[in-house]
Amino acid sequence: MESGRDTGEKLEMIGRKILAVSRNELYLKMRFLDVALSSLAFAMDAGADGLGTDGLYLYYHPQYLGGLYREDRVLVNRLYLHLVLHGIFRHITRRKGRGERLYGLACDIAAESMIDGMQYRCVLKSRSLLRRETYQRLYRERKVLAADQVYKVLEGWGLSEKELLRLEAEFRADDHSYWPSEEDRKKQEEIENRWKDISEQMETEMETFSKEMSSGTGDLIGQLRVENRERFDYRQFLKKFSVLREEAAVDEDSFDYVFYTYGLSLYGNLPLVEPLEWKETRKVEEFAVVIDTSMSCSKELVKKFLEETYGALSENDSFFRKVNIHVIQCDDTVQTDKKITGGQELKEYMENLELRGEGGTDFRPAFEYVEELIRRRVFGQLKGLIYFTDGKGTYPAKTPPFDTAFVFLEEDYEDTDVPPWAMKLVISEEQLEREPRRL
Repeated sequence: MESGRDTGEKLEMIGRKILAVSRNELYLKMRFLDVALSSLAFAMDAGADGLGTDGLYLYYHPQYLGGLYREDRVLVNRLYLHLVLHGIFRHITRRKGRGERLYGLACDIAAESMIDGMQYRCVLKSRSLLRRETYQRLYRERKVLAADQVYKVLEGWGLSEKELLRLEAEFRADDHSYWPSEEDRKKQEEIENRWKDISEQMETEMETFSKEMSSGTGDLIGQLRVENRERFDYRQFLKKFSVLREEAAVDEDSFDYVFYTYGLSLYGNLPLVEPLEWKETRKVEEFAVVIDTSMSCSKELVKKFLEETYGALSENDSFFRKVNIHVIQCDDTVQTDKKITGGQELKEYMENLELRGEGGTDFRPAFEYVEELIRRRVFGQLKGLIYFTDGKGTYPAKTPPFDTAFVFLEEDYEDTDVPPWAMKLVISEEQLEREPRRL
C-alpha cells in the first residue's frame, strides 16, 4: 500500500509532467513565448483553487489539473497561457487601488480575449454566446481590450451581483489569491521588473525573428507595443521645452553665508555680502499647444488635457510668471489662436471653451502657422509645440525648426507611428484625473 508521502510525490510528478507537456506544445506554436513559458516554476499546492500564479511560481492543485487534462488538453494549454499573459501584461502588479473583484474579472477578460483571438489549434475553443456578446459590447466602447480599459467599461455598466457572477463563471480561469497585496511593494517591484524585461524581449522577438510564427496571435503584438511603451509624467515632460533665463530671486547656491554672518558679527547690522537678487533658472517660457478639433477629439478630452496643462502652469517651479503660450485650434485649417500669458487666462479659456472645426485632420496648417508666427517675431525663442490628437492625419514632410510632441490620450490610443523628428507621449485618463485642479 502506498504511503501518503508516496502518493503526494506521485501526484506532484504527474502534475509537473502535464504542465511540461502543455508548455512544450505552446512553445512549438509560439516560439517567441519561450522565456515567458519557462519563467514560472511549478509548485504543487493542494489548497489552490485550480491553478494560479504570483508571477514567480505556477501553483497547481494536482487533482484539478489531472481532471482538466483528462477532459481536454486544450483547456490546460489555454489555462497555462492565461497565467503567462497575466505576467506579460503585468496584471498581477497593476491593480492600483481598483476594486479587487472587478479588476480580477477585467484581467481575466483581457487574457481570454487575447487567447480567443489566436488561430492555433492547441488553444482553439468555440466561444459561447455570452462570450461573443461580451466582446462585441466591450469593443463598441473600447478599441483595445486591455485590463484597465475593460475595468472602466465594467465599472460603467453597473453590473448586478447576478450579472457579475455570470461573467465570472464564463471568464474566470485561475486563482488570483496568489497575487501580492498592494502593500507588498518589494515583491510587486520584483515581479513588475521581471515581467517587464520578458515582455520587451518578447516584443522584439515577435517583430524580428518570429514574424511568420506570430502571424496567428491576433492583436498580441499590438497590445505588447502599447503595454511596453515608455510612460511619461506630462508635467515633467513640459520641462523639455524650458529655457535658461535670469529671474528675480535669491541665488542660494552663490550666496556665501560665512562672509555674511562675519559682517553681522563684526559690524552689528552690516553684512559684508548682500544676497544676489538674480539667479539663472531653467523654466518654460514659450510654447505652442495645438488642439485637434476634428471629429475624433471630444470637448471633454480637450478640457482634461488643458486642465493638466493648467496644473503644470500653476506650479511655480515649472513656468516663469509671465509666459507666451498660444493655444491653437486646428482641424484641416487653423480655426483659432488664443494667446495665454498666465494661469488665470488659461483658466478663463477653459471655462469658456468652444471648439471650432470638426473637419478632417491635417497637421500641416498648424505647423505652417506657427512658423509664420516665428517669422513675425510673435515667438522669441520657441522651444516646442505640443499637438493633442489621435494621430490620424497628414504630417508635415520636413522637420520643423522647433521640438514637437504629439500627445495621445491612452483610452483612445492605437499604436500610431509619428515622424522620426517628433516625440510621442501617451497620457492615461488616470493621470488627467489624479487630483482636483485648482480652477
